[in-house]
Amino acid sequence: MACTCEVIGLACVVALILSVSAKAPYQMRMIFIFFGAGAIVLLCVPFMILRPRDYRNALVPAWGFRQICRLMGITMEVRGLENVRKDHGSVVIMNHQSAVDLCVLAYLWPVIGRATVVSKKEVLYIPFFGIGAWLWGTLYINRSRKADSINSLQKQAKAIQDRQCKLLLFPEGTRNTKETLLPFKKGSFHIALQGKSPIQPVVISKYSFMDDEKKTFRPGHAIIHILPEVTTEKYEKEEMEKLIEECQTIMQTEYTKLSKEGLALSSKKQA
Repeated sequence: MACTCEVIGLACVVALILSVSAKAPYQMRMIFIFFGAGAIVLLCVPFMILRPRDYRNALVPAWGFRQICRLMGITMEVRGLENVRKDHGSVVIMNHQSAVDLCVLAYLWPVIGRATVVSKKEVLYIPFFGIGAWLWGTLYINRSRKADSINSLQKQAKAIQDRQCKLLLFPEGTRNTKETLLPFKKGSFHIALQGKSPIQPVVISKYSFMDDEKKTFRPGHAIIHILPEVTTEKYEKEEMEKLIEECQTIMQTEYTKLSKEGLALSSKKQA
């Protein structure tokens, strides 16, 4: 335990250096995100084992991840809390940009309800973080084995109804930092239509403070907007494409608007 505390203390010192240096190397900041997240989860695992697969296990790590963001000069705000309905389950769909999305989940987790994230199986093998995420209920799917993925997601569709769960997915299927969202994959919508569960779009403004291609990462601000639910009651399975188009249009419009606002706020912060 003493060794772990020393590691975390060192990580905090590194974070402080990064937060005051806008020109700190991109690679160093990204390494710190993974290193810091792993250290926080390592501390929490002994306690999470007492109630495995419980979404509440993520609440303390989420608090720690938010502190990592702040130390690095990244601030986030959550809008649309009035649109969260905790009296029923839903499929929550979000745009996916980078590893910084971990911070987005840290802000959403305490407010969205009984949440479960769907992630690719490779995340399970990230030291400390992978097992921690499993303990707070992350559903790992093997995207190379479509049948297994569908079976796992079908079980979660039932959990949405029985336990009023919020199933969080990234319908783009991969990271995207462009101005336009990638075409949505059908998995999220299969689940929603199967259980006639509402879909809750969540839009995160473009991370204008970082650029993966140019390898730049400066302090900045992001906006997370929880939009009103989209009902699936009026759609049949044969009309899935119409449902996808409705959700993508809603999210693209909001993404464009939020990204402009986020860019202005980040520019002020960096000035």
